[in-house]
Amino acid sequence: MQWHEWGDAAFAEARERGVPVLLVVHAHWCRFSRELERRVLRDAAVMERIERAFVPISVEKSRRPDIAVRYSRGGWPTLAFLDEQGELFSSEGFLEPEELSARLELVERYWRAERGTLRARLSERAALGESGAVARAELKPELLAEVGAHLLETADPFHGGWGAQHKFPHPESLDFALLRWSQTGDEALRKLVLRTLRNMQTGEIHDRVEGGFYRYSTAPDWSGPHHEKVLDGNAERLRTYLEGYQALGDESFRATAEGVLAWMQETLLDRETGVFRGSQDADPVHAHLRTREARAQHGAPACDPTVFAHANACAASALFLAGDVLERPECTEQAVRTLEFVLDALYEPRDGVLHYWDGVAHLPGLLTDQAYVLRALLDAAEHTGRARYVAVAEALARTAHEQLGSHEGGFWDTRHDPRAHGSLRRRERSLADNARMAEALLRLSCITHEPRWRELARETLESFAGEFKRHGHAMSLYARAASLLLHPPVHVAIVGAPERDDTRALQRAALAPYLAHRIVQLVDPADRLTLERLELPWEGGGAHAYVSRGRASYADTADPQRLPTLMARVESAV
Repeated sequence: MQWHEWGDAAFAEARERGVPVLLVVHAHWCRFSRELERRVLRDAAVMERIERAFVPISVEKSRRPDIAVRYSRGGWPTLAFLDEQGELFSSEGFLEPEELSARLELVERYWRAERGTLRARLSERAALGESGAVARAELKPELLAEVGAHLLETADPFHGGWGAQHKFPHPESLDFALLRWSQTGDEALRKLVLRTLRNMQTGEIHDRVEGGFYRYSTAPDWSGPHHEKVLDGNAERLRTYLEGYQALGDESFRATAEGVLAWMQETLLDRETGVFRGSQDADPVHAHLRTREARAQHGAPACDPTVFAHANACAASALFLAGDVLERPECTEQAVRTLEFVLDALYEPRDGVLHYWDGVAHLPGLLTDQAYVLRALLDAAEHTGRARYVAVAEALARTAHEQLGSHEGGFWDTRHDPRAHGSLRRRERSLADNARMAEALLRLSCITHEPRWRELARETLESFAGEFKRHGHAMSLYARAASLLLHPPVHVAIVGAPERDDTRALQRAALAPYLAHRIVQLVDPADRLTLERLELPWEGGGAHAYVSRGRASYADTADPQRLPTLMARVESAV
C-alpha cells in the first residue's frame, strides 16, 4: 500500500476519487506507533479497506509539529479522518486490526451518506480562519505570585512534580519555582524544587546506568516510564539540574546533570558533524538491564538520525551553561560546534530557521525554531563574547517579526500559507513559544540597548495577559518572561580583550552563580562603538567588570572572587 506525504498531490487525489483522507500521525520513538505500522496497518483487511475508500497520509510528528499540534489527540499514534480539503471530522488513538477495520467501514458509510452535510459543516468551521482579536491587558506584578501559588497548590506533596497519573517533568515549572524562590525566599518553593529533583533522579524515569531521562512516567512516584529518550527533553532537564546545583548546592544534582550530559554525548552526538540526533527509541528490555555490559550484549535501541533545529538549540544552550557551572570548557566548545551547524545547515537570513535536516533542510517558518535558536544565540554571545552572535540574533528577530508577527500582538506559530490544507489554514498563537520569544527579545534589548525589542516583548506578553492561566504549565514560561520585564536583570559588562585570561576569569565568575535574571556582556576594548554606546571607561590595563541594573550603576571590580558577591547584592537591593 502506498502512503502519501502531506501535500497537494494527496488532497488532489482525494478530490478526484471523492474519498476522505486517513491521516496517521506517529512518533519515530514510540513503540505503539511502530506496533500500529507493523501489525495493524499491514493487516490484509485493513489494507484492503484503506486502499479502496481512503487516501492514506503518514506524518512523523517531530518532523511536522505544525500538523501534529492540530490533528493529534494528545498522544501518538493518532488516526485522523479528514475531508478532501484537509478538515478534521473524526479521530482515534491506537486500534487493533478488527477495531480499525470496523472503524474504516463506519467512516466510509458515513462519508457516502452524509458527505454534503459534513462538507457544509466543515466549510463553516474553515471560514473562521485564524483566531480573532486579542484583548490586551496590563501586566501586573501579582501574576508572579499567582503562578507560584498555583505551582504549590497543584504539586504532588509526596513525590514532587505534577500529575496524579501520567507525570511529565515540566522543567519550565521547576525553573520558575526556583526563580521565584530566589526572589522571595519562599521555603515552600525551595522544598518543591528539592523534592521534585531528588525524586526524579531516584525514580525509574531516570536512567542511572547510562544517564539521561525517559520521556515520562505513568505513576506518581516516577515509576513505569515510557522508555524513549528525546534530545530536547533531556537538554531542558540538564539545564534544570545545573541550575538546581547552582542555586541549592546539592552535589547529587551535579552528578545527575553529568549523567545526562554523558548520555547526550555518547548516544546522540554525531561526532563528525558536531550535531545531535533527535531521539533514542524505547526498548523496555534494554532499559531494565542493570549494567552497561548487559546492555551492550543486548544492543542499544536505535536513534532517529534527524537533526532538529529547536532540539539542537536546546542542547547548545544547556552545554553553554554546563561549560561554566561544571568548569568544563569542552562543553562550551561542543555548544559552539552544535550552534554553528544549525546556522550553517538550517538558517537562511531570508527565511529564518528551518525545522529539520536529513541531508537537506526542511520546513521554514515555525515559531518554535526561531525562539529556541534566538535563545541559543544569546547564550552563545554571553558565554563566548563573540559579537557575531548578537548580529545574527538581531537579524533572526527581525525576520521572525516580519514573517510571524501578529497585528494583535505576539507571534503566529507558522507563516501564512494561502495554499495550506485544512487546519493548517488557521494559524495559532502558542503561549509557550511566545513566552520564549518575549524573554529572548528582552535579553536582546538589554544587550543591544535597542528599546524596540523590549517594546515588542511587552506587546507580546500583554496580548496573553488575559488568558495565560488557561495554558497549563506554559504559564510558567509566561511568568518567567513577565518577571524579566517587571524586574530588570543584573547587567555585568566586562571590558577586556577576549583572549586574555583575566577577561575569561571575570566572565566565568559572572556566569557561574545562580541569579534569577542576569545579562553578561563581554566588550572588546577595540570595539569603540560599543564602549561609547554603553559609556564604559577604558584606560588600558587589565579586564574590568561593571555591574548595573536598570538605569542605575552599582559596582565595579577587577577581582573575579568579588564579582559574584557584588552581583548578589545588586540583585537583592532592588
